[in-house]
Amino acid sequence: MENIETIKNKENIIAIIIYSNYQSQGTSFFTPSNFSQQLAFISRKQNETIRPHIHKIVKRDIHFTQETLVIKKGKVKVDFYDSEKNYLQSRVLGSGDVLLLADGGHGFKALEDLEMIEIKQGPYLGDQDKIIFEH
Repeated sequence: MENIETIKNKENIIAIIIYSNYQSQGTSFFTPSNFSQQLAFISRKQNETIRPHIHKIVKRDIHFTQETLVIKKGKVKVDFYDSEKNYLQSRVLGSGDVLLLADGGHGFKALEDLEMIEIKQGPYLGDQDKIIFEH
């Protein structure tokens, strides 16, 4: 299994998976700078620091929700779709894996009792935020 995997269609990155066994030194960004959700892995040795900082107020226009999932417990099958609702492929993720959903569609099936943490931009608009489809 690769440590990082990018799921793509012809034009776009659909998802980025960082498997739990990924290791690197320093800071590694996995997303293009234009993504509205930025994903990085940060590794520091004991007593190394990240200098205190404040993020500037910057106006951003977000037109598409990107979300990141952290699998805390269990296994989940993730189905990936393009933006026209065409099935692309599936992956099984487990405890410690991280998934950035960048484009297209997605569906999930818990293969074991599952706990995930979801991180995405807000504000959340409920039913106005997504289109449910059958496949």
